[in-house]
Amino acid sequence: MSDIIQLLPDSVANQIAAGEVIQRPASVIKELVENSVDAGAKTIRVVVIDAGRTLIQVIDDGKGMSETDARLAFERHATSKIRKADDLFDLHTMGFRGEALPSVAAVSQVELTTRLKGEEVGTRLVLQGSRIERQEPTACPEGSNFRVENLFFNVPARRKFLKTNATELSNILTAFERIVLVYPEIAFSLHSNGQELMNLKPGSLRQRIIDVFGKRLNQDLLPIEVDTALCKITGFVGKPEAAKKKGTQNYFFVNGRYMRHAYFHKAVANAYERLIPQGMVVPYFVYFEVAPADIDVNIHPTKTEIKFENEQGIWQILSAAVKDAIGRFCEVPAIDFDTEGRPEIPVFNPETEVLEMPKVTYNPSYNPFNTGGVVGVPSSFGGSENMSSDYAKRATMQPKVSDEWQQLYEDTLFPGNEIPVKDVPEQMLADKSPAHYQYKGQYIMTAVRSGLMIIDQHRADLRIRYERYLQQLKKSQSRTQRLLFPEMVQMSAAESVLLEQMMPDLVAVGFDMSNLGGSSYAVSGMPADLDGLSPVALVKALVADAAEKEGATTEQLHETLALSLARQSAIPRGQVLSNEEMEYIVNQLFTCSNVNYTPDGKNILAILPQNDIEQLLG
Repeated sequence: MSDIIQLLPDSVANQIAAGEVIQRPASVIKELVENSVDAGAKTIRVVVIDAGRTLIQVIDDGKGMSETDARLAFERHATSKIRKADDLFDLHTMGFRGEALPSVAAVSQVELTTRLKGEEVGTRLVLQGSRIERQEPTACPEGSNFRVENLFFNVPARRKFLKTNATELSNILTAFERIVLVYPEIAFSLHSNGQELMNLKPGSLRQRIIDVFGKRLNQDLLPIEVDTALCKITGFVGKPEAAKKKGTQNYFFVNGRYMRHAYFHKAVANAYERLIPQGMVVPYFVYFEVAPADIDVNIHPTKTEIKFENEQGIWQILSAAVKDAIGRFCEVPAIDFDTEGRPEIPVFNPETEVLEMPKVTYNPSYNPFNTGGVVGVPSSFGGSENMSSDYAKRATMQPKVSDEWQQLYEDTLFPGNEIPVKDVPEQMLADKSPAHYQYKGQYIMTAVRSGLMIIDQHRADLRIRYERYLQQLKKSQSRTQRLLFPEMVQMSAAESVLLEQMMPDLVAVGFDMSNLGGSSYAVSGMPADLDGLSPVALVKALVADAAEKEGATTEQLHETLALSLARQSAIPRGQVLSNEEMEYIVNQLFTCSNVNYTPDGKNILAILPQNDIEQLLG
């Protein structure tokens, strides 16, 4: 029997490794920029074209490479970072495996120009699909210049499944932010298709955070700093009032490396317990310094998952540090003893004789069990005992509901029986009770033949507005309410890319926005039915919702935008409604394509059957 096991060629092995290390253009930028940082660069410039599909270029002023090192750097497991296995537990560099450059070269066309510090001549190296095409001396500045062209040119399936340019550029910005937030002493710049997206000067950590995410964040940051035998923790956490449900900046770094850590995230969240509403998160930028021997970063190709030897102890230190920052730096309202001009509040004096007992007025004719007519309103509450005869007749009449409508209501009790507009009988709105009752500012209650129908007013209005916005997006027909003074929205670079992608849809629903440059936008108009909402908060909420739908189709983005707008503008729970307003909501709800559920699957209405009511009252 012949042997069947063979050693794979280096080119094939490199492509297999590239499948784990190089997942998208953002992965290439992460690896190349980290190499520049390890090379001691003080200025790093990144250029991308077509979100990295056509070109990724990283230029640095680091120590550069010699002719031999430049060629050897593209061999698998060739690295200057470690020498023996024990070095894996004493890492002080971002890279160490020696897989990044061979993986990049395996799936792209690479040109490297580099000159070692102190040398007069540099080296130019050209590779295509792991194969070296030529190597020659050249004149170039000190440092390295990597040009990566036509990513995945020889792996069509991988190139085919790349997302849209806007999505890939957003991923690039995310990877870029995770690096620049660790090294505020290094100058970074990022250009896309000839446009400057970021230009970060060297400075303090706080200044770097502000430069990346905007000046508004500055007033919400609380410094934390604690140094123990287990670890040193520095950075910033947000004030309780900076909490948001979505779009918050949450970053953990350990020894200069970005990481995800759900356990430590819970430590931060627990520190804000009872200070912020449930489900909301504050921004934080937390930096851990731990002995390299106490962590293991070599458990995942992307190096974002890290194991800690003393995880529980560090959790307690982090939680205490955050609580201390909140206690020391959060402002506590002072007691104001200035009483000038205030109304005089009488104080009870037990020695003063009580001249007259207080009297309570009431309406003796009020009877809550009187169902023969309209219940009178006590005169002490400013009401009128006699309502118009027409309204009284409407409020006490028994609704006459057709058998078809009764069956229609019964069908709504079971999931999956959505009511299409075309199937709703014309008699539906006429047969329901014209008088409605609002319970605790949340539910609309109305009588039907089969029992009592209860409608969640917020969810009903959410469904109505969702379908309205969805139609506006499809037809591009909307009304815009001009603002008296335009308001400026400051976005991060990643949010700005996403906002540009959303701009046509925002215009379709009634927004009037213009790009001022530098990730700043002026909002001059809003949809006409969004009175009272903050334009800045609304736009940021819309972008945060869209960011969660990475790689979504145009139709899915329309649904996300329509739902986000509906959530922001729907009637809140607790708002008192008149009978006319409740009547309008009920009428509009039953013209929707689905009266049972909100777009996110929550129940809108329920019916308490007549038999159940009779049994309860026995």
